[in-house]
Amino acid sequence: MDELTALFQRLNWLSVLDIALVAAIFFVVLYLVRGTPAVPLLRGLIILVIVVAVLGNTLTLPAFNWLFRTALPALLIAIPVIFQPELRRALERVGRAGQLLTQPSRRHAGGLDQTLNLVAQTCQRLADRKTGALIVFERNTGLQSYADTGVRIDSVVTSELLQTIFYRNTPLHDGAVIIRDNRILAAACILPLTTAYMSDRRMGLRHRAGIGITEATDAVAVVVSEEHGTISIAHNGRIIRRLDAQRLETVLRAFYQLDRRPSPSRLGRWLRRALGIRPTVDNKPHQSTDGLG
Repeated sequence: MDELTALFQRLNWLSVLDIALVAAIFFVVLYLVRGTPAVPLLRGLIILVIVVAVLGNTLTLPAFNWLFRTALPALLIAIPVIFQPELRRALERVGRAGQLLTQPSRRHAGGLDQTLNLVAQTCQRLADRKTGALIVFERNTGLQSYADTGVRIDSVVTSELLQTIFYRNTPLHDGAVIIRDNRILAAACILPLTTAYMSDRRMGLRHRAGIGITEATDAVAVVVSEEHGTISIAHNGRIIRRLDAQRLETVLRAFYQLDRRPSPSRLGRWLRRALGIRPTVDNKPHQSTDGLG
């Protein structure tokens, strides 16, 4: 008890800040790997470290301690290799968060309404004919590396072009279409497949690719099933299935958060609130996104 009291007496604001920073780092790491395949690996690593620490401190095991000290540098090198996908995803999330804090929110140019409506109606036609399709909308994270794996199109989005690309007998039907700034950037693109467990075995490679690209980036992927003629949308590693054209368009609009007013960055909005500056009110009606469920 006296040792605990002496420990608290030695604490100062710098010690508290030090402990808080370490706790925040552990929290962020655990939060970023939550729900990923890295969780069992991380759990096993923690158990291994605890067992080694207990054995090393309670028993006199010179050979065991020598083996642990020798293997520790190799273990530190192996950790980034084992957790490479999760580390990359975590760094991308941190980078996107920093971008949102320092840069103004991206507002897409006019024509997005028409593009979303056209894609939704086209997906409904493809689903009615049971023609498979995979359409990816680029957002803040660039998809150029994935576009380079396909065939460059650089064309305006039209229903006829999308239906032609995904027609079964065309060379470009097997792959993804990437849309950037309301234009078709490329077709027949190769996307990463998710490694997550799929509860529904009827979801094939298109669904896995649609989920995989949204795990690695902030893109939105629309998937049309060739086997079942259903429409799905994937975002942030999750998928919403069995949509019709109207509901698909509503979900796409919600993801893009359509708002025609120029918007400051999050940091700018925080500074305005801190300084007591009230934002101007726009009385114009806006597009409702009710019905998401």
